[in-house]
Amino acid sequence: MQKFTQKIVQMMKDEYLFESQGGPIILSQIENEYEPESKSFGSAGQAYVKWAANMAVGLDTGVPWVMCKEYDAPDPVINTCNGFYCDYFSPNKPYKPTLWTEAWTGWFSDFGGPNYLRPVEDLALAVARFIQKGGSFVNYYMYQGGTNFGRTAGGPFITTSYDYDAPIDEYGLIRQPKYDHLKELHKAIKSCEKALVTADPNVIALGSYEQAHVFTSKSGGCAAFLSNYNTRSDARVAFNNMHYDLPRWSISILPDCQNVAFNTAKVRIKTSQVQMLPTNVKLQSWETFTEDVYSVEDESPMTANGLLEQLNITRDTSDYLWYTTSVHINSAESFLHRGKLPTLSVQSAGHGMRVFINGQLSGSAFGTRQNRRFTFTENINLHPGMNKISILSIAVGLPNIGPHFETWDTGVLGPVVLHGLDEGQRDLTWQKWSYKVGLKGEVNNLGSPNSIPSVDWIQGSLAAQKQHPLTWYKAFFDAPEGDDPLALDMGSMGKGQVWINGQSIGRYWTASANGNCSECSYVGSFRQTKCHFGCGNPTQQWYHVPRSWLKSTQNLLVVFEEIGGDASKISLVKRSVTNN
Repeated sequence: MQKFTQKIVQMMKDEYLFESQGGPIILSQIENEYEPESKSFGSAGQAYVKWAANMAVGLDTGVPWVMCKEYDAPDPVINTCNGFYCDYFSPNKPYKPTLWTEAWTGWFSDFGGPNYLRPVEDLALAVARFIQKGGSFVNYYMYQGGTNFGRTAGGPFITTSYDYDAPIDEYGLIRQPKYDHLKELHKAIKSCEKALVTADPNVIALGSYEQAHVFTSKSGGCAAFLSNYNTRSDARVAFNNMHYDLPRWSISILPDCQNVAFNTAKVRIKTSQVQMLPTNVKLQSWETFTEDVYSVEDESPMTANGLLEQLNITRDTSDYLWYTTSVHINSAESFLHRGKLPTLSVQSAGHGMRVFINGQLSGSAFGTRQNRRFTFTENINLHPGMNKISILSIAVGLPNIGPHFETWDTGVLGPVVLHGLDEGQRDLTWQKWSYKVGLKGEVNNLGSPNSIPSVDWIQGSLAAQKQHPLTWYKAFFDAPEGDDPLALDMGSMGKGQVWINGQSIGRYWTASANGNCSECSYVGSFRQTKCHFGCGNPTQQWYHVPRSWLKSTQNLLVVFEEIGGDASKISLVKRSVTNN
């Protein structure tokens, strides 16, 4: 870690980027939200915090260092706040400034979960409340949303889109009214600057839920924040011999202690109208290639007695790991004659699986972000003699928060049990299993235009491939005219990955969003349980395609579909935002 941090700091110094060198960087950060881990590690965690702080300060950047959400940050490192609200926060020493390093503008989405909207009225109130309590710095997270291209989305189960309901969306377009309402908020705060930086506030009660925070400078400057925290009713308050109407759950900013420059709940900007519009792009020359499940065991370079943890084998070189074993069925087994199918039960530590019996898909099962572990239970077709059971275990991102990542097992860890045989049940967990990392299409780099043609692509109709699992599709298209941001509409597909000209767009999954998509009110403290949208539709349907990845003609689109879908309905769309 020390070598990495030294390298990054030196890169910044070489470009004269720190403020001490005349550059724009005014703060450095070491570690991020480590406090929960620090507590779980006890004295070792505390020792690490001190070591990291001393190491960072010793790099002599000439600007302050901060530790986000680390209450016991050692001097001179400044501890800071991350969250939906930070007005409650005070640094651990009175001589340290009060910094809000992540003001959360929304929340991230996970496949199968809802999308989140944080009303700008509440976000503006949170920022105004922080400033009126003496806060000196606010940094939005996210101010511009983004995209987790490739397999970089963490979580697990985090979507490719990291839009975060940010003032500038994932595609680089302005989201109204969030963008302009925050712009007006900061203009009002800026107009209070002289009073804010020269005085602490005098707090005056104006009612049961109403307060005034008044900043008065020695030179006579005055600024006031009038707040109404009642979630049920508006209020009329008297302040400085004048009356002011305060909407519920709002703060009014008075830069001269008389005139209202801004109220957090009064939005004067209309909401953006967002559309995903068709382009005239035609996807042409479709070809398909289907993975050969039956030959997986023959190609498996590794065998072991028992079930192995997935990431220890794949080393994250692929989302996919094959577990394969064989089961011998005696022709005298009574279930064969009764016509009653046996049941296969497979317990997994996450995140998904597809089960194949003698090369034929028998079923699928998935966990969720809240519960990665799950059990596959299905009736399966077995015939007399040797039967091959192949389980494709699927990872959907790596853990990215919490202590002891090494204990977060992934993959088929069992038990794996056959029920309904003459002997009752047969435990397959500790018999011989074969292992194969990844897919043939990955080994042959099918997503790249530079791949050597080593598989037999099939030309022709896509109709026969609609519900065929583990199928690769490729087509070509010309770039559309204009400069509108672009996306792939993957609503007709199931789950898999997409590449354009060899660049990975990321994982797609049309899992339906579950949440509470009832009415959204800005009033009251915001939490992830509020303001869901998109319930019943795919959590993510559109996947960002940077125009910088495209050529004018003959762009290669490659799709790997795990479940089965209608590739003929994949389309390239453009994002249009109308701001009134």
